[in-house]
Amino acid sequence: MYNYNEFDTAFVAERNRQFRAQVERRISGALTEDEFKPLRLMNGLYLQLHAYMLRVAIPYGTLDSAKMHKLADIADKWDKGYGHFTTRQNIQYNWPKLSDVPDMLDALAEVEMHAIQTSGNTIRNVTADHFAGAAADEIADPRPVAELIRQWSTDHPEFQFLPRKFKIAVTGSPNDRAVIKAHDIGIQIVEQDGEIGYRIIVGGGLGRTPMIGKVLRDFLPEEDLLPYLEATVSVWNLLGRRDNKYKARIKITVHEHGIDEIRERVERIFKMIRPSFSGIDQQLFAEIKAAFAAPEFRDAPVAEFETAYKHDPIFRSWADTNLAEHRAEGYAIVQISLKAHGATPGDASSEQMRVMADLAQKYGHDQLRISHEQNVILPHVHKSDLPVIHAVLKKHGLATANIGLISDIIACPGMDYCALATARSIPIAQEIATRFDELKLEHEIGDLKIKISGCINACGHHHVGHIGILGLDRAGVENYQITLGGDATENARVGDRTGPGFSADDILPAIERIVYAYLDLRADADETFAQTYARVGLDPFKVALYEQDKAYAAE
Repeated sequence: MYNYNEFDTAFVAERNRQFRAQVERRISGALTEDEFKPLRLMNGLYLQLHAYMLRVAIPYGTLDSAKMHKLADIADKWDKGYGHFTTRQNIQYNWPKLSDVPDMLDALAEVEMHAIQTSGNTIRNVTADHFAGAAADEIADPRPVAELIRQWSTDHPEFQFLPRKFKIAVTGSPNDRAVIKAHDIGIQIVEQDGEIGYRIIVGGGLGRTPMIGKVLRDFLPEEDLLPYLEATVSVWNLLGRRDNKYKARIKITVHEHGIDEIRERVERIFKMIRPSFSGIDQQLFAEIKAAFAAPEFRDAPVAEFETAYKHDPIFRSWADTNLAEHRAEGYAIVQISLKAHGATPGDASSEQMRVMADLAQKYGHDQLRISHEQNVILPHVHKSDLPVIHAVLKKHGLATANIGLISDIIACPGMDYCALATARSIPIAQEIATRFDELKLEHEIGDLKIKISGCINACGHHHVGHIGILGLDRAGVENYQITLGGDATENARVGDRTGPGFSADDILPAIERIVYAYLDLRADADETFAQTYARVGLDPFKVALYEQDKAYAAE
């Protein structure tokens, strides 16, 4: 894990000092809310429906036990005893008092955390594969790349007032778990002729105009990364629309100008600025890489795991669903679900945070990850420790065996919190999860990802869900549109809209009809929803959704 140097510590302290003074001026009335808004956004502070919300950066989703304990302490001292983990690997506190925010930021600084560039028209928190450093299919750990980009982009003088927000994601594996094709820039670590480099993807994004990113450079040498990124963002900074915020994202720029013209402009700027990168960035990169050295994995028997797996069906179900393959023999990646049936997706209590922190410290080489799917990962766990970890997780409501299943739903906060939302997300997610738990169908259904957004901004990634749900306002009434066949992997695609939307009362029965149609349509029990949809297309599901609905209404 990267540790702050003297510059980092001084930089964050100065930013916090400045913001403390700005908050004091706002409370005294010396600043109006309009004057305060750009200042608070630079420090991750939003004004939501009911209160301020502080969004804290968890760079590339990586935490240790001290950081997680501090997040729990902040939740208890200045919020309501919980935090909400987001699809950008951040944590949000939904109820802070404005007067307390400077103290919260100082507390974060004690464990080398901050809220800088978690909002505003700048380069946001860089996200990465949540299995980074542990995945069996990994070519290289993407976190050093993400950290290099974080340092380059933080307070970058040219990129603090971009046309709109800018999001970057990095993966080190051929199997994309970071949704890189739905980002402004996606970076995939690749190997060509024995050399490590990057595939650069540009112009992805969801929101009101969802687009899948296009390949800008198929192979970029390691040493060219920062100047190439600088060239890319610079081109968009000049071309990007500032007359219409809905057309300001780089995806629109790429669409309007075409990928070939964008590539020609980027390559031209890149050649101009490349000589100014004298190699200092690569010296820094080497130091960063050293900070992410793999832990010393232990060689030990796994008899405890094998015994529990054989004799304890509850443990076996959890292991089959929530564990992923690790690159080291005898180890596993543990995915902790924050989606207990009926719970708010992504929420963790302060008690649960401390439990996960203690497990990481004792059994997980003191490492945790936050996934963009709003779950928590223990990336390095020896299999012999899994039975005791499961027992502790179960005691604290963290052992739900549903990773990748229908109740493992991505959901934005929706109209329960967000000032931009036009419909509720959380209650819909809770109803779906509870219903399919009652039906005991989750494991029979298998891999099925539902994603829910409470407005067109698509913070819940609904466009790339196998089943996507978008909540809208129709003449003061909540209306939920459904898309099918989305994909957030290396085969990314935007889902197909099924047709007219459904009311809040009708959306759960509609999802049931889709699921039962899938169970009837699949070739066999091993064919996933995504595979069935790719084979049969939209039409059979539309019949199930709308023709059956008419039949029920007639009865």
